[in-house]
Amino acid sequence: MAGHSKWANIQHRKKAQDKKRGKIFTKLIREITVAAREGGADPDDNPRLRLAWDRALANNMPKDNILRAAQRGAGGGDNQAYEEVRYEGYGPDGAAIMVDCMTDNKNRTVSGVRYVFNRHNGNLGDNGSVSYLFSRQGTLTFSPDVDSDQVLETALEAGAEDLIESADGSFEVVTAPGDYSTVKAALEAAGLEPAHGDVTMRPFTTVELTGDSARVCLNLIDALEDLDDVQQVYTNVEFDTDALANSETESPA
Repeated sequence: MAGHSKWANIQHRKKAQDKKRGKIFTKLIREITVAAREGGADPDDNPRLRLAWDRALANNMPKDNILRAAQRGAGGGDNQAYEEVRYEGYGPDGAAIMVDCMTDNKNRTVSGVRYVFNRHNGNLGDNGSVSYLFSRQGTLTFSPDVDSDQVLETALEAGAEDLIESADGSFEVVTAPGDYSTVKAALEAAGLEPAHGDVTMRPFTTVELTGDSARVCLNLIDALEDLDDVQQVYTNVEFDTDALANSETESPA
């Protein structure tokens, strides 16, 4: 039966990331280097580096690579100056999309982002056009077979804000950005390992796309994530399970 499935959306994202492992490593190293340059090479004293560090580990990056990138950033070994910039726009059927970039050439970056939006039935909007639909929060996603009561008790004691269940039985622990690492560490210490976790731009409400609209929007997000200067893509879309299954079986264009 088709329908909303948080768990299917998480698994689809993991599969998409696995296909682009090399490019993801490059982006993670860039984030680690910049974070270490700004706040030092110790992740325990640098929340931004801790988050980038955890993302790298979650993507199976070797720890030696992470350490080298952090030390290079803190020691000034990377002289390339990156600017952080966010673009906002719309996908099919008004889907809200935000794109966080790290670039040394804004003209190149905005041209690439605009081209991808236009090519996939979307359009680049003005600053603030969709960001009001999102809030920066920490999220920790658990599979349906994990005891939600145990997770809730542990998470609330560690400072979490909420636990939100999905129709498929999976659920998310929601935290303030500054409490994310503390809550994650408490859950892991209790033997409750999240399937996915991040500090992200979480939509206040979501919309579901199906059929051709879902396929086009998935292709748009995938093409944006494939751009070298793009670090993160956020959307308020939850894709139905049929759309995800069809996108995984389609042959590359």
